[in-house]
Amino acid sequence: MAITAAQVNDLRNATGLGMMECKKALTEANGDMELAGEIVRKKYGAKMAGRTDRTSSEGQVAVAISADGSKAAMVQLNTETDFTAKNDGFKAVAQQLANLALAQDVGVVTCTPEMTALIGGISIKFGETMEFKQGVVYGGAGHKVGTYVHFTGKVGAIVDTTGGVDAQTLSNLGMHIVAAVPAPLGLNEADLPADLVAKEKAIAVEEAKASGKPQEIAEKIAIGKLAKFVDSVALLRQPFVLDDKQQVKAILPKGAEIKAFKKFLVG
Repeated sequence: MAITAAQVNDLRNATGLGMMECKKALTEANGDMELAGEIVRKKYGAKMAGRTDRTSSEGQVAVAISADGSKAAMVQLNTETDFTAKNDGFKAVAQQLANLALAQDVGVVTCTPEMTALIGGISIKFGETMEFKQGVVYGGAGHKVGTYVHFTGKVGAIVDTTGGVDAQTLSNLGMHIVAAVPAPLGLNEADLPADLVAKEKAIAVEEAKASGKPQEIAEKIAIGKLAKFVDSVALLRQPFVLDDKQQVKAILPKGAEIKAFKKFLVG
Protein backbone atom coordinates (compact mmCIF):
# COMPACT_ATOMS: atom_id res chain seq x y z
CA MET A 1 0.00 0.00 0.00
CA ALA A 2 1.04 3.62 -0.52
CA ILE A 3 2.57 5.29 2.52
CA THR A 4 1.28 8.81 3.08
CA ALA A 5 3.26 11.82 4.28
CA ALA A 6 0.86 12.10 7.23
CA GLN A 7 1.69 8.54 8.35
CA VAL A 8 5.41 9.25 8.11
CA ASN A 9 5.01 12.48 10.07
CA ASP A 10 2.95 10.74 12.78
CA LEU A 11 5.61 8.06 13.25
CA ARG A 12 8.37 10.69 13.23
CA ASN A 13 6.59 12.68 15.94
CA ALA A 14 6.12 9.55 18.01
CA THR A 15 9.71 8.33 17.69
CA GLY A 16 11.94 11.31 16.95
CA LEU A 17 13.52 9.43 14.04
CA GLY A 18 14.19 10.82 10.58
CA MET A 19 11.58 10.83 7.81
CA MET A 20 13.35 8.22 5.67
CA GLU A 21 13.77 5.80 8.58
CA CYS A 22 10.07 6.14 9.43
CA LYS A 23 9.03 5.65 5.82
CA LYS A 24 11.13 2.47 5.54
CA ALA A 25 9.57 1.09 8.72
CA LEU A 26 6.04 1.89 7.53
CA THR A 27 6.74 0.31 4.16
CA GLU A 28 8.05 -2.83 5.86
CA ALA A 29 4.95 -2.85 8.07
CA ASN A 30 2.65 -2.29 5.08
CA GLY A 31 1.28 0.87 6.66
CA ASP A 32 0.50 -0.66 10.06
CA MET A 33 1.48 2.08 12.54
CA GLU A 34 1.70 -0.23 15.54
CA LEU A 35 3.89 -2.73 13.71
CA ALA A 36 6.04 0.09 12.32
CA GLY A 37 6.56 1.29 15.89
CA GLU A 38 7.80 -2.17 16.88
CA ILE A 39 10.15 -2.23 13.89
CA VAL A 40 11.77 1.10 14.73
CA ARG A 41 12.07 0.13 18.40
CA LYS A 42 13.95 -3.01 17.41
CA LYS A 43 16.16 -1.31 14.82
CA TYR A 44 16.74 2.06 16.45
CA GLY A 45 15.90 1.55 20.11
CA ALA A 46 19.00 3.21 21.53
CA LYS A 47 18.73 6.13 19.12
CA MET A 48 15.08 6.65 19.93
CA ALA A 49 15.72 6.70 23.66
CA GLY A 50 18.11 9.57 23.24
CA ARG A 51 15.89 11.61 20.91
CA THR A 52 12.32 11.46 22.11
CA ASP A 53 12.62 14.55 24.33
CA ARG A 54 14.36 16.72 21.73
CA THR A 55 12.32 19.50 20.17
CA SER A 56 12.68 21.50 16.98
CA SER A 57 12.58 25.05 18.35
CA GLU A 58 15.19 26.65 16.07
CA GLY A 59 14.84 27.19 12.32
CA GLN A 60 14.55 29.51 9.36
CA VAL A 61 11.86 31.52 7.60
CA ALA A 62 12.07 31.58 3.79
CA VAL A 63 10.04 33.34 1.10
CA ALA A 64 9.43 33.03 -2.63
CA ILE A 65 7.67 35.50 -4.92
CA SER A 66 6.39 35.26 -8.47
CA ALA A 67 8.10 37.21 -11.25
CA ASP A 68 5.25 39.71 -11.50
CA GLY A 69 4.91 40.10 -7.71
CA SER A 70 1.26 39.05 -7.70
CA LYS A 71 1.81 35.97 -5.54
CA ALA A 72 4.20 35.00 -2.77
CA ALA A 73 4.80 32.22 -0.27
CA MET A 74 6.36 32.18 3.18
CA VAL A 75 7.37 29.04 5.07
CA GLN A 76 9.03 28.14 8.35
CA LEU A 77 11.27 25.09 8.73
CA ASN A 78 12.26 24.16 12.27
CA THR A 79 15.17 22.11 13.57
CA GLU A 80 16.75 21.36 16.94
CA THR A 81 19.83 23.59 17.09
CA ASP A 82 20.77 27.09 16.08
CA PHE A 83 23.99 25.68 14.62
CA THR A 84 22.05 23.64 12.06
CA ALA A 85 19.56 26.45 11.42
CA LYS A 86 22.46 28.68 10.33
CA ASN A 87 23.91 26.06 7.98
CA ASP A 88 23.74 26.93 4.27
CA GLY A 89 22.42 23.45 3.44
CA PHE A 90 19.52 23.85 5.86
CA LYS A 91 18.78 27.33 4.54
CA ALA A 92 18.80 25.97 0.98
CA VAL A 93 16.16 23.36 1.86
CA ALA A 94 14.01 26.04 3.52
CA GLN A 95 14.23 28.05 0.30
CA GLN A 96 13.33 24.99 -1.79
CA LEU A 97 10.25 24.52 0.40
CA ALA A 98 9.24 28.14 -0.20
CA ASN A 99 9.68 27.68 -3.96
CA LEU A 100 7.51 24.58 -3.91
CA ALA A 101 4.91 26.32 -1.74
CA LEU A 102 4.64 29.12 -4.31
CA ALA A 103 3.16 26.61 -6.78
CA GLN A 104 0.28 25.87 -4.39
CA ASP A 105 -3.06 27.67 -4.27
CA VAL A 106 -3.54 30.73 -2.08
CA GLY A 107 -4.06 29.74 1.55
CA VAL A 108 -2.32 27.54 4.10
CA VAL A 109 0.56 25.53 2.63
CA THR A 110 0.23 21.75 2.54
CA CYS A 111 3.44 19.83 3.21
CA THR A 112 3.53 17.58 0.13
CA PRO A 113 5.37 14.26 -0.19
CA GLU A 114 8.08 16.07 -2.20
CA MET A 115 8.52 18.59 0.62
CA THR A 116 8.49 15.81 3.21
CA ALA A 117 11.25 13.99 1.32
CA LEU A 118 13.40 17.14 1.27
CA ILE A 119 12.98 17.57 5.00
CA GLY A 120 13.69 13.88 5.61
CA GLY A 121 16.92 14.05 3.62
CA ILE A 122 18.33 17.05 5.47
CA SER A 123 17.12 15.61 8.79
CA ILE A 124 19.15 12.44 8.24
CA LYS A 125 22.17 14.47 7.10
CA PHE A 126 22.28 16.51 10.31
CA GLY A 127 20.82 13.89 12.64
CA GLU A 128 18.23 16.30 14.01
CA THR A 129 14.46 16.27 14.26
CA MET A 130 13.05 18.74 11.75
CA GLU A 131 9.52 20.02 11.25
CA PHE A 132 7.65 21.93 8.58
CA LYS A 133 6.20 24.39 11.06
CA GLN A 134 3.92 26.52 8.88
CA GLY A 135 3.44 28.17 5.52
CA VAL A 136 1.08 30.52 3.68
CA VAL A 137 0.52 31.66 0.10
CA TYR A 138 -0.95 35.10 -0.62
CA GLY A 139 -1.90 36.92 -3.81
CA GLY A 140 -4.13 36.85 -6.86
CA ALA A 141 -4.90 38.71 -10.06
CA GLY A 142 -4.31 42.41 -9.58
CA HIS A 143 -2.53 41.91 -6.25
CA LYS A 144 0.96 42.93 -5.20
CA VAL A 145 2.53 40.82 -2.47
CA GLY A 146 5.55 41.88 -0.48
CA THR A 147 7.86 39.89 1.78
CA TYR A 148 10.49 40.76 4.33
CA VAL A 149 12.84 38.43 6.22
CA HIS A 150 15.21 39.69 8.89
CA PHE A 151 18.89 38.96 8.18
CA THR A 152 18.86 36.31 10.94
CA GLY A 153 16.20 34.34 9.06
CA LYS A 154 14.30 33.88 12.32
CA VAL A 155 11.43 36.27 11.63
CA GLY A 156 9.63 37.20 8.44
CA ALA A 157 6.48 38.83 7.13
CA ILE A 158 4.27 38.62 4.07
CA VAL A 159 1.73 41.29 3.10
CA ASP A 160 -0.94 41.10 0.39
CA THR A 161 -2.12 44.37 -1.19
CA THR A 162 -4.20 45.79 -4.04
CA GLY A 163 -4.19 49.23 -5.63
CA GLY A 164 -0.72 49.39 -7.11
CA VAL A 165 1.53 49.46 -4.04
CA ASP A 166 5.17 49.96 -5.10
CA ALA A 167 8.04 47.65 -4.15
CA GLN A 168 9.58 50.01 -1.59
CA THR A 169 6.31 50.47 0.26
CA LEU A 170 5.77 46.70 0.27
CA SER A 171 9.23 46.23 1.77
CA ASN A 172 8.55 48.93 4.37
CA LEU A 173 5.25 47.30 5.31
CA GLY A 174 6.99 43.96 5.78
CA MET A 175 9.70 45.58 7.88
CA HIS A 176 7.06 47.23 10.05
CA ILE A 177 5.18 43.96 10.62
CA VAL A 178 8.44 42.28 11.67
CA ALA A 179 9.66 45.11 13.92
CA ALA A 180 6.49 46.54 15.48
CA VAL A 181 6.07 46.15 19.24
CA PRO A 182 3.46 45.10 20.14
CA ALA A 183 3.04 42.89 17.08
CA PRO A 184 -0.04 43.76 14.96
CA LEU A 185 -2.96 41.46 15.69
CA GLY A 186 -5.24 42.54 12.83
CA LEU A 187 -5.66 45.14 10.12
CA ASN A 188 -8.12 47.29 12.07
CA GLU A 189 -10.39 47.11 15.10
CA ALA A 190 -12.91 44.86 13.34
CA ASP A 191 -10.17 42.25 12.77
CA LEU A 192 -9.09 42.09 16.41
CA PRO A 193 -10.34 39.18 18.54
CA ALA A 194 -13.66 40.27 20.03
CA ASP A 195 -12.87 38.71 23.41
CA LEU A 196 -9.59 40.63 23.59
CA VAL A 197 -11.29 43.96 22.84
CA ALA A 198 -14.01 43.22 25.41
CA LYS A 199 -11.39 42.32 28.01
CA GLU A 200 -9.43 45.52 27.43
CA LYS A 201 -12.60 47.60 27.70
CA ALA A 202 -13.65 45.86 30.93
CA ILE A 203 -10.21 46.48 32.44
CA ALA A 204 -10.39 50.16 31.49
CA VAL A 205 -13.85 50.51 33.03
CA GLU A 206 -12.79 48.85 36.28
CA GLU A 207 -9.67 51.04 36.51
CA ALA A 208 -11.78 54.17 36.11
CA LYS A 209 -14.34 52.98 38.67
CA ALA A 210 -11.54 52.13 41.10
CA SER A 211 -10.43 55.77 40.95
CA GLY A 212 -13.89 56.85 42.10
CA LYS A 213 -15.56 57.56 38.75
CA PRO A 214 -19.26 56.65 38.37
CA GLN A 215 -20.21 53.96 35.84
CA GLU A 216 -21.27 56.42 33.12
CA ILE A 217 -18.02 58.40 33.30
CA ALA A 218 -16.00 55.19 33.57
CA GLU A 219 -17.55 53.96 30.32
CA LYS A 220 -16.53 57.18 28.51
CA ILE A 221 -12.99 56.98 29.86
CA ALA A 222 -12.80 53.35 28.75
CA ILE A 223 -13.69 54.31 25.17
CA GLY A 224 -10.65 56.58 25.02
CA LYS A 225 -8.34 53.97 26.52
CA LEU A 226 -9.69 51.32 24.17
CA ALA A 227 -8.93 53.56 21.18
CA LYS A 228 -5.32 53.85 22.34
CA PHE A 229 -5.14 50.06 22.69
CA VAL A 230 -6.48 49.56 19.16
CA ASP A 231 -3.92 52.09 17.88
CA SER A 232 -1.20 49.92 19.38
CA VAL A 233 -2.24 46.55 17.88
CA ALA A 234 -4.25 47.24 14.69
CA LEU A 235 -1.77 47.35 11.81
CA LEU A 236 -3.30 50.25 9.89
CA ARG A 237 -3.44 52.39 13.04
CA GLN A 238 -0.01 51.59 14.46
CA PRO A 239 2.71 54.28 14.43
CA PHE A 240 4.90 53.45 11.41
CA VAL A 241 8.29 52.13 12.60
CA LEU A 242 10.25 54.34 10.19
CA ASP A 243 8.28 57.47 11.07
CA ASP A 244 6.20 57.26 14.23
CA LYS A 245 4.58 60.63 13.51
CA GLN A 246 2.25 58.88 11.05
CA GLN A 247 0.17 55.73 11.10
CA VAL A 248 0.81 52.79 8.79
CA LYS A 249 -2.27 53.58 6.71
CA ALA A 250 -0.70 56.94 5.77
CA ILE A 251 2.12 55.29 3.79
CA LEU A 252 -0.30 53.52 1.44
CA PRO A 253 -0.96 55.12 -1.97
CA LYS A 254 -4.45 56.53 -2.53
CA GLY A 255 -6.88 53.70 -3.28
CA ALA A 256 -4.51 50.97 -2.08
CA GLU A 257 -5.55 48.35 0.47
CA ILE A 258 -3.84 45.76 2.62
CA LYS A 259 -5.85 42.56 2.16
CA ALA A 260 -3.91 40.30 4.54
CA PHE A 261 -0.62 39.92 6.37
CA LYS A 262 1.22 37.31 8.38
CA LYS A 263 4.30 37.21 10.61
CA PHE A 264 6.34 34.07 11.30
CA LEU A 265 8.69 34.04 14.29
CA VAL A 266 11.00 31.10 15.02
CA GLY A 267 10.74 30.07 18.66
